Amino acid sequence: MKKTILLAAMAACLCTTNAFSQKIKGSDTCLPLTQTEAENFMNKNKGTSVTVTGGGSGVGISALMEGTTDIAMSSRKMKFDEKVRLQEAKKNPKEVVIAYDALAVVVHPSNKVNNLTREQLEAIFTGKIKNWKEVGGEDLKIVAYSRETSSGTYEFFKESVLKNKNYMNGILSMPATGAIIQSVSQTKGAIGYVGLAYINKDVKALHVSYDAGKSFIEPSLANAKNKTYPIVRPLFYYYEAKTERRVKPFIDYVLSTEGQAIVKNVGYIPIK
Repeated sequence: MKKTILLAAMAACLCTTNAFSQKIKGSDTCLPLTQTEAENFMNKNKGTSVTVTGGGSGVGISALMEGTTDIAMSSRKMKFDEKVRLQEAKKNPKEVVIAYDALAVVVHPSNKVNNLTREQLEAIFTGKIKNWKEVGGEDLKIVAYSRETSSGTYEFFKESVLKNKNYMNGILSMPATGAIIQSVSQTKGAIGYVGLAYINKDVKALHVSYDAGKSFIEPSLANAKNKTYPIVRPLFYYYEAKTERRVKPFIDYVLSTEGQAIVKNVGYIPIK
């Protein structure tokens, strides 16, 4: 009888450990938010383990397919072919929106240009506009930085700003958002795009117009929340349906009042 009780206790202990041992991987946009959420979750739930790593939305979704992560962070919706591959692997992906993010266009702080229309941004990132003097700046070559193709931010910028036109040949692809901030801050003619939470004093965020220059809106939390700033997208967690019981405690925390307060504090837009 004692042996049976001991085994049951050991099994319960193992279940508890598995329930609160999480691996989360993917979007660099989601990374600072999820890291903060994980730190707070672990502080509130002693003995839990939540490991968070970036690499891009595509990397996270691939890891979910391979079974090397419990949750995939993504700054874009899962693609149709990704869903098909997951289903072929006998996996049923579940989607949850955890926050919203504004995408800011950033330049070197010394750049005199403050405003750009969507059409001008499209022309810059597709290579039609090559010099800052063409958009009211000084006579200086434009150096455009982009995220790499596995990034959800790359996909969203292409869809929303470039209207699905191809980026110019030779655009400088960066492996992480932090690398774009660093490169833009060190290059006088640079331009790039980053999540709102990444903006700092080393770069200048441009005001953007989606109405052909009638109004230029600053990328800010307030403007994103009131929907006047046009480049806003949802941020997702994806997980496998079979693991729902295991991942639910952390996801529920992120969606809770406390978790959504963290969303706002880190610089993202709460879902409510």
